[in-house]
Amino acid sequence: MRDAEFFRSWMTAAAAVVEREADRLTELDSPIGDADHGSNLLRGFTAVRTALKVEPPAAAPGAVLQLAGRTLISTVGGASGPLYGMLLRRTGKELGEAPEVSDAELAAALDKGVGAVAQLGGAAAGDKTMLDALLPGVAALGTSYRAAADAAENGALATVPMQARKGRASYLGERSIGHQDPGATSSALLLGALADVAERETAEREAAERAGDGR
Repeated sequence: MRDAEFFRSWMTAAAAVVEREADRLTELDSPIGDADHGSNLLRGFTAVRTALKVEPPAAAPGAVLQLAGRTLISTVGGASGPLYGMLLRRTGKELGEAPEVSDAELAAALDKGVGAVAQLGGAAAGDKTMLDALLPGVAALGTSYRAAADAAENGALATVPMQARKGRASYLGERSIGHQDPGATSSALLLGALADVAERETAEREAAERAGDGR
């Protein structure tokens, strides 16, 4: 079961990876977007990290994600703020007020969150958007968190030969072909951070169990 601390760790890890990869995200956005995806997400997730420190600690996983979502919507310009904010807020809403959630419950909630993103953006698989990473990533959560991260990464790479049909890149028509979608790339980073936190928690639990057996 995953408690609120797990979700705070996920958002903190996401902020760290966005900080590390912000320049690359902006480089990917430069030829097909407004060259601000990295800087926008950096501002947003930095604000999320701050909010998690200054706000009273949420007791429920859902509340952590809803706080993160609200913060992204209020601090990130362009399309990425509303879309990522919707993803996290809807996922948090689906998780409700339970103090702990199972991996299966998180997968189901994320699926609803991705559906909300698709509805908000009017996009589908193959449109060269963040959904091309989120859809396969969330579908693979039933296997493992690492499988989800790998599927999302492969989905992001698969956007290179696509022609964009939604978002700013769609204005370029065939000129959007040959570029990796920045939104799909940042979505893969988000699921990669989730996998890292889950694996670290598992390793720490197993180490504690081994230490207990040795006493």
